[in-house]
Amino acid sequence: MIDREEIKTRDAIDFANEPVGELFRKMFIPTLLGMVSMVLLNLADGAFVGHGAGSDGLAAVNIAAPIFNIMTGIGVTFGLGASITASILLSRGNVKVARMHITQAMFACIAFALIVAVLIMTNLETTCRLFGSNDQLLPHACKYLKWIVLFMPFQMLGMVGGFVVRLDGSPKYAMFCTLTASILNVFLDWLLVFPLDMGVEGAAIATSVSFAISGLILLIYMLFLSRNLRFYTLRFTFKSFLLSNRNLWYQLKAGLPVMLGELAISAMIMVGNFVFMKYLGADGVAAYSVACYTTPIFFMVANAIVESSQPISSFAYGVGDKLRLRQIRGLMHGIAVITGILSLAILALFPGAVSSIFIPSTEPAYHLCVQGLPLFGVAAFFISLNLVAVGYLQSIEKTGMATLFTLLRGFIFMIPSFLLLPMALGVPGIWLAIPLSEALCFGCIFATNSLSLKKI
Repeated sequence: MIDREEIKTRDAIDFANEPVGELFRKMFIPTLLGMVSMVLLNLADGAFVGHGAGSDGLAAVNIAAPIFNIMTGIGVTFGLGASITASILLSRGNVKVARMHITQAMFACIAFALIVAVLIMTNLETTCRLFGSNDQLLPHACKYLKWIVLFMPFQMLGMVGGFVVRLDGSPKYAMFCTLTASILNVFLDWLLVFPLDMGVEGAAIATSVSFAISGLILLIYMLFLSRNLRFYTLRFTFKSFLLSNRNLWYQLKAGLPVMLGELAISAMIMVGNFVFMKYLGADGVAAYSVACYTTPIFFMVANAIVESSQPISSFAYGVGDKLRLRQIRGLMHGIAVITGILSLAILALFPGAVSSIFIPSTEPAYHLCVQGLPLFGVAAFFISLNLVAVGYLQSIEKTGMATLFTLLRGFIFMIPSFLLLPMALGVPGIWLAIPLSEALCFGCIFATNSLSLKKI
């Protein structure tokens, strides 16, 4: 039987008094392990699809991926936004309003997911074509997207719930949820793609069911095991409606850079799909999908740094402790440099090994991927630093600057790079578009550091 009080106290975290390094360790290790499990889930999903459904199946998943990223962006935006506002409210002793914020964020995201699911399911083929599918890939893309869309509400529950559980002082429980989803997804991927021969549809079902189980486990915590951040009973009056809209707007502003970041990933995949299709056909999209599968590796490590530090920095910001803010910022950027270098080294030195995880070496897409990954890998270093810089700014409510940097890296620099570099350099220019946009954004962050970050 679950001992509620034991779960509530055994990994309790004191954001006000514990040393910053110890706090970060308690938050980062379980969060990183959870993120690593998500990386393995992502890799397993791509490997099973690539080897079980071929390069067309892999390319079809990449067609549907932007929609998944958009919904992830919505969930993380309100999850992080509610976490930032709730952190500051908790630092000031206002538990009631903190509960109200997380409840409103949860219900708003689930409602939005239901609306999007209905719209996409009634326009499935049109949606797939809009995101870059051709006739060859359309059947696979529709099969994959159908199941992902049906389980979107559970995806929202998991996105917001993870932030709430970590803020409530239970990062190990959040890690358990993520590990459960990852292990279950790997098993279901194998079962549905190979023994049951369900191809990309099986992979979609595996991912969707795994997210549903994880979301339900997080829901159990919020209903029965939480210390402070449990659901608040909402009132359905006009005044409450106005108050909810005000709170959601505040959360949206606080988490806006994250939403833009996820939209940037979606834009990266969409624009890349069109450009690779133009220059290299379906095999090019399949090769590009490998880069898109590897990108979450360094994205998730950077996100683990941000999500682990966010309650610490937001709490310190709420009480005006500048020393602790400087300490956590230094830890964040130091770890980001190390992980960025490691990610770059793996993609640059072992492109064949990475490519073979997803695509058999006999496929034409494999050789395109081996040629392109070392070029694309340059982005890994800059992505880690850029995401951490933006995440820190969000946690201390510097939303305007965080939004600016996100727009630069995700849209203003990225789209022209994708359009112009191939014209100047040919195929290598396609692979270098993301590295160039991330490097330009890093240059802007570095140039403004003395005028903004050092004043914090």
